[in-house]
Amino acid sequence: MKLQEAFDVARGETVAFIGAGGKTSLLVGLGYELVEAGWRVLATTTTRIGEDQLELLPYALTYDRGAAAISDALSEHQFVFLYDEIRNGKVYGPPPEWVPGLLDAVDSDVLLVEADGARGLPFKAPFEHEPVIPAQTSLVIPVASLAVLGQPLDEAHVYNPAAMTDCFGFSPGSRVKSPWLAQVMRHDQLGLRGVPDEARVVAFLNQTPAQGYLRGRARLIARLILRSSRFQGVALGSIRGAEAIHEIQRPVGAIVLAAGLSTRMGQSKVLMPWSGNKAIVEHIVEQLIRSRVDHIVVVTGHEANRVKQLVKPLGAKVVYNRSYKTGEMLSSLKIGLHALPDHVTGALVVLGDQPRIQPRVVYQVLMAYAEGKGDIVAPRFQSRRGHPILIDRRYWSEIWSLPRGSAPRDVIDSYQDRMAYVAVNTDSVLNDVDTPQDYQNERQRAGLGCRDPD
Repeated sequence: MKLQEAFDVARGETVAFIGAGGKTSLLVGLGYELVEAGWRVLATTTTRIGEDQLELLPYALTYDRGAAAISDALSEHQFVFLYDEIRNGKVYGPPPEWVPGLLDAVDSDVLLVEADGARGLPFKAPFEHEPVIPAQTSLVIPVASLAVLGQPLDEAHVYNPAAMTDCFGFSPGSRVKSPWLAQVMRHDQLGLRGVPDEARVVAFLNQTPAQGYLRGRARLIARLILRSSRFQGVALGSIRGAEAIHEIQRPVGAIVLAAGLSTRMGQSKVLMPWSGNKAIVEHIVEQLIRSRVDHIVVVTGHEANRVKQLVKPLGAKVVYNRSYKTGEMLSSLKIGLHALPDHVTGALVVLGDQPRIQPRVVYQVLMAYAEGKGDIVAPRFQSRRGHPILIDRRYWSEIWSLPRGSAPRDVIDSYQDRMAYVAVNTDSVLNDVDTPQDYQNERQRAGLGCRDPD
């Protein structure tokens, strides 16, 4: 996955890199990638970088040369680094107050800012005066390197370890553990210090291998970071590797559609017994919890109170669809999308009458999304599309705009070029419970035996 795609960088943005363990390399890598896409890229620092790092950049000049000179340099080199002065082997950036007018004065497409220092260490907590993030920054990328895992929590391996021990009680000199990275990075006065309220935040865990145990640990750290609603994602990768980004973990929610009248069943199918004397809707929510989906919304209608009594204790959010008798699936989906937290980037649409939902299928769908396979991801069994379907937030407004009588597939089918299919080896993604015979068939397929639906 390309850096621009992982961080969703748009023209006109100011991007600030903070933290430790690969900021400069990430800035340089993103800059060259944007140049290949035809962008005019400006870069600078609000702190200082080593003079030797200028060799990584195509061209550098002092900011006081004026807008015309900077524009000419961009036309010739496409990627230009601006600085104030070089002193004692350090390159100092312009005054922070100079940054706001830069994009208006110079015809560049993006401004990349190294806004923090870490003495080349892989992990940091900031001092009071750090970082120096321009107020106009639209995207902040906090960086940490997995190279710190297992290293001593001391000045030789970690920048400002005292702030971590003071805040969390970590033992000085003890080995750095995975959860510590997440705790520091998501803390308002440490990893998020100085981040503008309106800026998007997407973290980067550097030196994540393409496979193996350490990638799993990185995924765990990412999930812990995403417990903070300030993050729109956590990218896992290695900036010096052949593929910079392996995946980007994002906050994903699930919407369980459980509002239907169940007219062909003769009773509420989501309340029918499944395994362990639990109702179908209860079982489905438990499978989503096992799949580590953090935000679960259950949309109710028929038998709303009974459904709520079952799923509320599991931690699911319950919302009521007043139009459940006439609004079909679309009205429930619209309500469910509105009920998800604002920072959630994707919605997993789960049918409340597919009790054989399997965590491994959910995991396959989530991983395809994380690896950038598609903005809309669906499981497919023997060339037939099934559920659950994951829909990126960028398409939600179109679903909200659909008129009565439409279906979610009207939006989904119009974006086949942005869709990814995950081949699965189970027909559970296709079969639902609409009739008593369906119920018996699904129970048999699940190895539960027959049961009288009455």
